[in-house]
Amino acid sequence: MGHLLVLLGMIGIPSAALAGPVAARDSGGEVRLLATGSADAFERATRGARAERQPSAGFRAKRPGKRYSVTVPIGKPRPSVTLPRIEGPADGRLPLVVIDAGHGGHDPGAISPHSGAREKDITLALARAIRADLLASGRVRVALTRADDRFLVLEERFGIARRLKADLFISVHADAAENREASGASVYTLSEVASDREAARLAARENKANIINGVDLGAHSGDVSSILLDLTQRETMNTASDFARLLQREAGEAVKFRTHAHRFASFVVLKAPDTPSVLFETGFISNKGDAEFLASPAGQKKLARGVRDAVQIHFARRIATR
Repeated sequence: MGHLLVLLGMIGIPSAALAGPVAARDSGGEVRLLATGSADAFERATRGARAERQPSAGFRAKRPGKRYSVTVPIGKPRPSVTLPRIEGPADGRLPLVVIDAGHGGHDPGAISPHSGAREKDITLALARAIRADLLASGRVRVALTRADDRFLVLEERFGIARRLKADLFISVHADAAENREASGASVYTLSEVASDREAARLAARENKANIINGVDLGAHSGDVSSILLDLTQRETMNTASDFARLLQREAGEAVKFRTHAHRFASFVVLKAPDTPSVLFETGFISNKGDAEFLASPAGQKKLARGVRDAVQIHFARRIATR
């Protein structure tokens, strides 16, 4: 009965409206009426309470006379990056090599603690030197992803190579480490599993080049970000690995390489599924000797010559196996 009185108080029925005991719970917990007279009183009381609490029609919202729509401007889609000029013989049958100078624009990359040299400037100088040697051979065509100090998101870099239908993509970088004794070049090819912790650290650092003030400038649809390592890409990765080993062999006489020079990591810039791609870490600008070598015209010439020889042998092998 106590529960019933509480319920009646909540719906605004005065307890005096009921005469005698009105209801009780049975063994199943349901409430049943015990007196018909009380049931009539209960019905009259609840009907009055419902009428008192029925909202007035005057306070109901009216249907709008016409429909409204909200327009939100989302801006125009960003235009595609202008494709660079392809240099070299005007023969589309010759292999095309796309050279990517890492970093650029607002992204300086690593900075040498010895001379203050910026990675973006060193990589551009190296890319130009490599281009010059390749063009001098007359055996390949060449394009640079950037020929000046400009910023490109990582997807745009390998995207240029894909749009040009390049036969080889070389991304040029210069490393840095807290340990200033660390030195030597290395060549990276794509793998979803890093070959070691250092490779994972470097990939994480380079992949952050797209993020400015917390905004990912390389945000894109899942068809690129979740590239599956299918059979086609596996063949591309195998070709890239072959070139990486060849580059170490051909450039090794003039360029100091690390002990385990061929490494693997999940670099975004290497994720073109149909273009063999390598990331060439040319040395440590945090090391005084490496920094001086990479910044000097003589050092750049030696490195470019090694890349040229590796490229020529690479495509000679490809032609021979067709």
